[in-house]
Amino acid sequence: MTTQNFAVTGMTCAHCVHAVTEELEALDGVSTVHVDLDPAGTSTVHVEAVRALTPAEVSAALDEAGDYHLTP
Repeated sequence: MTTQNFAVTGMTCAHCVHAVTEELEALDGVSTVHVDLDPAGTSTVHVEAVRALTPAEVSAALDEAGDYHLTP
């Protein structure tokens, strides 16, 4: 099991958290997703999975969820 943390912008509310969580949990191998919401800036998304996710996979899931973006 691996845990990865991603910095994500654009999340401002509980709906955002739900949308992002739902899309990331749908990715192959993901077991849990937890979001530390920062409505005024960059939120941290913690993903636990059986394999490491690529930034491209995470970005695609964020695009499906809404107007959310990975930050370096």
